[in-house]
Amino acid sequence: MAKKRTDPKEEALRADRALNPRPEAVTAAEFSTSEFFDARDLVQVKYEMLRRVQRDGSTVREAAAAFGFSRPSFYEAKSAYEQAGIPGLLAKRPGPRRAHKLSVAVVERLAEALAEDPSLSSADLADLVNAEFGVSVHPRSIERALARRPKDQRGPTR
Repeated sequence: MAKKRTDPKEEALRADRALNPRPEAVTAAEFSTSEFFDARDLVQVKYEMLRRVQRDGSTVREAAAAFGFSRPSFYEAKSAYEQAGIPGLLAKRPGPRRAHKLSVAVVERLAEALAEDPSLSSADLADLVNAEFGVSVHPRSIERALARRPKDQRGPTR
């Protein structure tokens, strides 16, 4: 089987979460007539969509359709641009931003339990969190949370 050739620009866009998943939906004329405009570049597409409304007087409906977006997506991009400029047009990293289940109080309680009984496993600690806090946490998440604590606050290594 022949290996598919990869485009360096496409790989760079993908790595920066700026690859447009639907470049074929962009029907704006400048993206088909100019080498400068690249429908694969999500940030450029969003910026040009915003510019079309702001500078060229196009309606939101027309601009969103020409650039492959919905009206709500236009307003989301507009808000992000107003708050953060061009970097705001980049896709946000998916997933949770922090360990939301393992609060400081929960991690402190886990450290106490581990200090009292160093033979407790991660699964035992997960059961303790579930029983005392009503939160279901994976044992590996507990291991990571305990490892993130400052070295002088960590218990004995296992």
